[in-house]
Amino acid sequence: MKKDILMRLSEKNNGYLFTAEVLQNGISKTYLAKFVKENEYERVAYGIYSAPDIWPDELFILQKTNPRIIFSGETALYIHGLTDREYSKIEVTVPQGYNAVHLRKKNICVRSMRDKLYELGKSMAESIYGNPIIVYDKERTICNMIVDRKKRDIQLFQTAMKEYMSDSERKLPTLVRYAEELGIRDEVMKYVEVLA
Repeated sequence: MKKDILMRLSEKNNGYLFTAEVLQNGISKTYLAKFVKENEYERVAYGIYSAPDIWPDELFILQKTNPRIIFSGETALYIHGLTDREYSKIEVTVPQGYNAVHLRKKNICVRSMRDKLYELGKSMAESIYGNPIIVYDKERTICNMIVDRKKRDIQLFQTAMKEYMSDSERKLPTLVRYAEELGIRDEVMKYVEVLA
């Protein structure tokens, strides 16, 4: 039955329905609209509906509507638990040439990076609601913090560095390799020697 398929899809996606996925399962937009209305789903973005009993997951929805963004900066620190302070603004990195006007209009901090460096440290993580999102790994996030240290809040920067250095899962060889590729090896080594 169509309703069962939609319930299963919603359950699989933590309470979200995606029009594209619904159509792939042979269900029409007309039936989807009827289901959404009857079950009080809310349209949270183009082609995305959320169940009435879930909190909208801002990062997940943003990722679904902009698959090329990678969460970075303070947003990545928060996702990785390298700060206990929630980000004041969502920060993302996009490949060079990506038109990010629509993101900037939403007050999202956007940084663009040439392709090779854009991909460096790209990884999957879970949002605070348990949904899959693309974020820079801890090592790339720390490198980015060191690059931007003069623009960052000193307390945030120090907390992130201490949290990373005391993390049992830290990967110092990866950190150093990224630092070399980003041209900041000497700066990174200063922190590693002091804090490690």
